[in-house]
Amino acid sequence: MLPAVVKLCCGISYPHLRSVAGLQRTAVAVIGQEITHLQRWGQIQHQMRAHTGVKSDEAKREDLKPAPSKEDKLFFVQQGREAMRKALSMLEDEEGWKVEVTESDRDVIRSKVLPGARKVFRLEAVLEASVEELYDILFVRVEEMHQWNPSIQHIEVLKQVGPETMVTHEVSAETAGNLIGQRDFVSVRHSCKQKSGVYLGGAAVQLESFPPQRGFVRAEDGPTCIVIRPLDEDTRKSHFTWLLNMDVKGWLPRSIVNQALPRAQLDFTRHLRRRLTASATLG
Repeated sequence: MLPAVVKLCCGISYPHLRSVAGLQRTAVAVIGQEITHLQRWGQIQHQMRAHTGVKSDEAKREDLKPAPSKEDKLFFVQQGREAMRKALSMLEDEEGWKVEVTESDRDVIRSKVLPGARKVFRLEAVLEASVEELYDILFVRVEEMHQWNPSIQHIEVLKQVGPETMVTHEVSAETAGNLIGQRDFVSVRHSCKQKSGVYLGGAAVQLESFPPQRGFVRAEDGPTCIVIRPLDEDTRKSHFTWLLNMDVKGWLPRSIVNQALPRAQLDFTRHLRRRLTASATLG
């Protein structure tokens, strides 16, 4: 759900998240139908290739990777669904949040201490982009994220489970001022699209076929989520709420990690805004 220095709206206070509880019920109902969707998606892909006789770049990449088994698909969808449920539950719980950072453009980061003394961070911002555009950039085109976010060196989809679920490998960049240092992540990412907006969830997942890589600390992300909802007065803008929940591993003092993560959230949002501005200029 999920980047190495942070994955993945403003002025969303909890009144703006008033439908989160309802969303949980809706999301679970939708995800319950996903196995059927996965089967349909596979049939559509097969028919498209058979009729066109031409393979897209995405299809070529899929051909180079082993297709997930039926059991794998079910496992990863369940993992993504559970990550979404837990992350939304954290957002819904209003107790204990404290303001960490308030930016001039109204971006706000709040934090809460979880049992075990680990902090989670909630970024709230307003972005000048539609819900669909943000979904496309943050989920559909996730492998392109390194092109506009210098904090990320590489993201690869290891398993495309279906249109709503994937498993990715992500490597953070060696950037100046990165207090945490280079990390890599293997995560399941899951999406749920509703009339009220888009919900992206994620969490670390273990793959026997992709063990920790030499030279990197394998960090763990999640449960985490992003909630993207249209601004009531202007649907060309979106509320963006991002729950960051990360265990960076290694031997770093907790105080350094707690300074670095909210700063990384602000950096990510700044790079995302530049990406949106560039798209608007080209458009």
